[in-house]
Amino acid sequence: MDGIVLFFRQGGWFMYIILGIGLFGLAIIVERMIVIFIKNRIDSVAFSNQIIENIQVGNIDGALRVCDRSKAALPQIVRAGLERADEGLQDIQNAIELKAMSIIPKLEKRTGYLSMTANVATLLGLLGTIWGLITSFQAVAHADASQKAALLSSGIAMAMNTTAFGLMVAIPCMVFFAFLHEKTNDLIDEINENVARIFQYFAKTKSKNAEKVYEPKESGWQK
Repeated sequence: MDGIVLFFRQGGWFMYIILGIGLFGLAIIVERMIVIFIKNRIDSVAFSNQIIENIQVGNIDGALRVCDRSKAALPQIVRAGLERADEGLQDIQNAIELKAMSIIPKLEKRTGYLSMTANVATLLGLLGTIWGLITSFQAVAHADASQKAALLSSGIAMAMNTTAFGLMVAIPCMVFFAFLHEKTNDLIDEINENVARIFQYFAKTKSKNAEKVYEPKESGWQK
């Protein structure tokens, strides 16, 4: 513990800035993990099957109740289409697309800041390195011979510590950025796949119902 405190103090005031950037990145990681793995945690296949079963028997209210069980993105998007079940397929599709346009960007929100955080932390570490070297050389130029070694050592310690700390913040941010970006894309693909599957059954059901409106009679077609 004492070694960590010494490491932090030797890095100078740049360490506090890098620490702030690191805490910012940590907050984004935690918030995105909650959104992707907790708020949008749902068995999409089981959900889609329940919606399709209700659509096939014409139980739209039952399908809506299934959607209301979760606040995840998929049920919200599907619900927008179910609310237009009495209208045409184009109206249903438009409602789904409009809802998706408002929901999907929320899944991707703030993830890009992790990449920026990693770059800023690295650059701040580099800036701290340059600042430490400049400070040490300036101090050595005007110091007594007996103090030069101590001043040079202090400046180099500041230079190296800021670089190391900047990388310690940047590397996890880049790793989590890649991880969360991939998981977000997987979630969006899963949503698109299941919404398309549900809409396909919606279209088939409406088509079958339209064919039943007229039945063949000996005298012709009768409603």
